[in-house]
Amino acid sequence: MNKARLAAMHAAVLTLAALPLAAHAQSSVTFYGVLDAGVTYVSNAGGAHQVKFDDGISYANRWGLMGTEDLGGGAKAVFRLESGFHLGNGQIANGGSLFGRQAYVGLQNDWGTLTFGNQIDMTKEFVYLYNVSAWASGYAINQGDFDRMNGDHLPNAVKFMSNTYGGFQFGGMYSFSNTPGDFHTGSAWSVGAQYQHGAFAMGTAYTQLNNPSGIYAFDPYNMIGVRTFFGRPTVSVDPATGAVTSLYADTPFPVDKQGAFGVGASYAIDKVTLMGAFTYTQIKALGQSEHMLVAEGGANWQITPAASLVGGYQYTHFDGHHWHQLSAGAHYLLSKRTDVYISGDWLRASEGVDAVIGYSFTPSSTTTQADVRIGIRHSF
Repeated sequence: MNKARLAAMHAAVLTLAALPLAAHAQSSVTFYGVLDAGVTYVSNAGGAHQVKFDDGISYANRWGLMGTEDLGGGAKAVFRLESGFHLGNGQIANGGSLFGRQAYVGLQNDWGTLTFGNQIDMTKEFVYLYNVSAWASGYAINQGDFDRMNGDHLPNAVKFMSNTYGGFQFGGMYSFSNTPGDFHTGSAWSVGAQYQHGAFAMGTAYTQLNNPSGIYAFDPYNMIGVRTFFGRPTVSVDPATGAVTSLYADTPFPVDKQGAFGVGASYAIDKVTLMGAFTYTQIKALGQSEHMLVAEGGANWQITPAASLVGGYQYTHFDGHHWHQLSAGAHYLLSKRTDVYISGDWLRASEGVDAVIGYSFTPSSTTTQADVRIGIRHSF
C-alpha cells in the first residue's frame, strides 16, 4: 500500500470517527451584563449631608460569559465567568478579583448540576429573592449583611444543584480553606431548598462561614453603627473634634463563626406580589455568642407592564439594639432592557447606635439616616 493511499485511509477513519461527535457536540456561549448608575442624597453621613454619584445599586454592575456544550446522553458541560466593576471609576469590584462574582466549570445531567469554583451560596439561590426591601432600594440590604442576604458567594467551592422535581429543588456546597494543615479555618458550607407551585413560592437556606475574612471580614461600626461589639469598643473618638474612627476598618474584628439561617416566601395576587423573609444569624467570637434576628415584609405592585412600585418594612434585633427601616422604589421600563427608577430608605436605630443603611454609607452622627436615589439601569 503506497503512502498516498495510507494517508487517505487515515484521513477517512478520522473523519468517520468525528461524525458521531459532531452530531451531538453542540455548544453555545452567551455574553451578558448589567450597568447601573445614578445620584444619591444621604441625610447624614458622619454628621453632614451628602450628594454622591453611585453605581451598581439597583443591580450590581457586571459583565460575564456563560456557556454549555452538549456531551451526548443528556449530559452537558457548563461554565460561567462573571466580573463586577464600578462605572464611576472603572475599578474592579468584589475585592479586586477579575471574576470575583462567579467563576466555575462543571457538568449537568438529568439529576442536576455539579460545579467547581467561585459560586453564589444557597442563601442567594433560595432566599435572597424574598428580600423585598432590597428590591425596593438596592441600599436596603439587611443590617451589615450578617445574614448574607445581599447575594454573596463562596470561593474554592464544590456545589450541587438538583433539577426541579414537582416544584421542589435543593442544593448544597462546600468551600475549601485551601490552608495547609488547617482544613477548618476559612472554610464554609451552605445548604438550601425551595418549592414553587402556581402563585406561591418558598425557600430556605443555611450558610456557615468559619473565621470569615477578606470581603466578608467584620468591621462592626461601619457595618451596623454599634460602638461596642462583644463587649469591646469599635471606635475611637477625637476629644477635640468629636470625629469617630472605626478601630476595625483595616484590621478586622476576629470572628470564629458566622452561621445564617433564612426562610422566605411570596404569593402573587393578580398584579400584586406579597413577599416576606426571616433570618436568624449566630456570630461566635472571643468565646461568646450573639444572635441577629431580621424580619421583613412588603409587596411589589406591577401597575402596568412598564411601571411598578415596591415597598418594604424591615425590623432587626441584635445585642439589645433595634433597627426599624422603611424602603420604597418606583421603576419604569423604557424598554425591555432599560429601566429608570427612584428609591428611598429611612432607618431608625436604638439609642447609642449610629444609623447606617445597608453598610452603604458613612454611619450617621445620630440614630437616624435616610437616602433618596435617582438612577438608570441597562441590561445586555
